[in-house]
Amino acid sequence: MRARILDFVQTLRAEGVDVSVAETMDAARAVAAAGVEREVLRESLAACLVKNEDDRPLFDRLFDAAFPLVGAAREAGKRRKRVAGGDGAATRASGQGTAAGRGSLREEPGDIPRRARRREMPRDASEARRGRVARRLALIRLPFREFTARDVQEARDVVRELGRGLRARLARRERQARRGRLDFRRTIRSSLAMGGVPARPRFRARRPGRPDLVVLCDLSGSVAAASELLLGLIAPAAGWFRRSHLFAYVDRLCAVSIEDGHVAPEGVLDLHARSDFGRVLDELWHTHRDVLTRSTLLLVLGDARNNRRPPRAELLRAVGDRVERLVWIVPEPRARWDTGDSVLSRYAPACDAVFECVDLSALVAAVRQTL
Repeated sequence: MRARILDFVQTLRAEGVDVSVAETMDAARAVAAAGVEREVLRESLAACLVKNEDDRPLFDRLFDAAFPLVGAAREAGKRRKRVAGGDGAATRASGQGTAAGRGSLREEPGDIPRRARRREMPRDASEARRGRVARRLALIRLPFREFTARDVQEARDVVRELGRGLRARLARRERQARRGRLDFRRTIRSSLAMGGVPARPRFRARRPGRPDLVVLCDLSGSVAAASELLLGLIAPAAGWFRRSHLFAYVDRLCAVSIEDGHVAPEGVLDLHARSDFGRVLDELWHTHRDVLTRSTLLLVLGDARNNRRPPRAELLRAVGDRVERLVWIVPEPRARWDTGDSVLSRYAPACDAVFECVDLSALVAAVRQTL
């Protein structure tokens, strides 16, 4: 099954649907967890691979071709054999097919599959597309510490697209959650009156409430690229949350928004100040405590380097006790944690999860696991 999923992903890519390595891995894990019953398989793959709902009709067509019903595939094979046999007999009887016969078997231009049309693309266009895909794959695996200004600019476009996919994924998950889990007992009980056929699924009613989101991102020089990309990734999905608050900091908090992929401060933000996360925590606790509720997901991105200033681990513990979940993303290799002026070990115990994210692919995986 893994090989068939990989072949299916390659088919999607050939038809113009962008599927990343991380999404392919998610799809394989989803199928392993949900099973291979055909419609379950379809929805599991769609949830992981379809970022834009406009691609769903194409996905369904390619899925039906890649994972056909056994009976339907057999009948299609028989029909193809009958057509081939009839055409051959007519040709042998007349020496050549009639003009009408040839016309009936000829495909109209509009019926040519997209893959066939893609093969007819000029070589330069095809090579350019492969180059863009290769560049994108290289970019999402490039360590943040090696990013240049050009890399950050190109990554903004990638992140904008990934953010739209994240928003669509959250919307699909909400629709599935609203419908509720399958109630097996009610399903069987309701089908007894009809002898068990048809069995109409019954679901446990559930109306989940949307959580609040608070994001704190360190914009000091060492982690600025990772923070900007995280904010760009989350911004398109921010509307899915009940309330969302995006903050950047160096030595104090500043509310920010994302405009055309760039961080736009809504107040004073001194990028040349000395990092002081302890002061940031104090400001969060005493000035913005109202955004921290039992339904809040608090996401922090930073390297926990504090220029030898006093850490405020007790404040982070108080914040963690007040919110539903506290997650810290560290854009540095684990080998550098707690070296120099890093005090990550002081803050980590207050967190529900700490993720090592040294490149964009790891950042996207951590966000998907968190949200």
